[in-house]
Amino acid sequence: MKREDLNEMLWFLAVAEERSFTKAAAKLGTSQSSISHAVKRLEARMGLRLLARTTRSVVPTDVGERLIRSLAPRLAEIETEIDELMAFRDKPSGTVRMTLSDHALNSVVWPKLRPVLKEYPDVRLELNIDNGFRNIVEERFDAGVRLGESLDKDMIAVRIGPDWRLVAVASPEYLSVHGIPDHPEELVTHICINHRQARSGGLYAWEFDKGGRELRVRVDGQLTFNTSYAMIDAALSGYGIAYLPEDLVQAPIASGRLVQVLDDWSSVFPGYYLYYPSRRQNSPAFRIVIDALRQ
Repeated sequence: MKREDLNEMLWFLAVAEERSFTKAAAKLGTSQSSISHAVKRLEARMGLRLLARTTRSVVPTDVGERLIRSLAPRLAEIETEIDELMAFRDKPSGTVRMTLSDHALNSVVWPKLRPVLKEYPDVRLELNIDNGFRNIVEERFDAGVRLGESLDKDMIAVRIGPDWRLVAVASPEYLSVHGIPDHPEELVTHICINHRQARSGGLYAWEFDKGGRELRVRVDGQLTFNTSYAMIDAALSGYGIAYLPEDLVQAPIASGRLVQVLDDWSSVFPGYYLYYPSRRQNSPAFRIVIDALRQ
């Protein structure tokens, strides 16, 4: 069936329902003459008279009534299917893929998403833990999480967390044997727990600042990790001084299992941002994630 044939049948049904060409035209947003010509073409093509016209009304003929009974349920079914598809478009469902660090996941992302996801069981979340920088476009991630200082200019960035500090910590046992450093430069004589940077493959040079003076210190030690949580366990076990996000070690510091050193030199970093390509059509599922994280 040609598209114009379907339009003629739809217009015929509107006239039959309204019992008026004028009312049908107003309902469909077209002219009375266009509808009249369309119905005449339909009648001519079928070789049947579908409407009985008088000066006061328009009513379906017996053949017209039969056509209505045949067409109306099928068209109603199509409209229902279309409505359901449109509802699916606005329904939060589907998979959202994100890349982020273990610290970003545990300190910001998961605490905010955990209560929200229960309200949207059709939203699926895939979280790829990686402390490096990933190309989210090439690797088909919907978004990533980075510190504010590391964002690409062609990305939309939404702040999702506060500023935070790195702090140097060690076990009381380690400090009793090796002493407490008073200056970051003294770390070169200590046993430290290194962090391997995923993007460059190099070891992270510990960043400090005080009174506008910035220092970067390259440390050495027996252990190197690429995850903060293994570094915490190593520090607790007395393997040296570790430089870690403050929120991750607050509990062991409070309990005395770790001791913070060089506190006045600890650097503050801009908080985490959710970032994603500027040229994309955000799905309802992705909007749920954005709204939850920006709170």
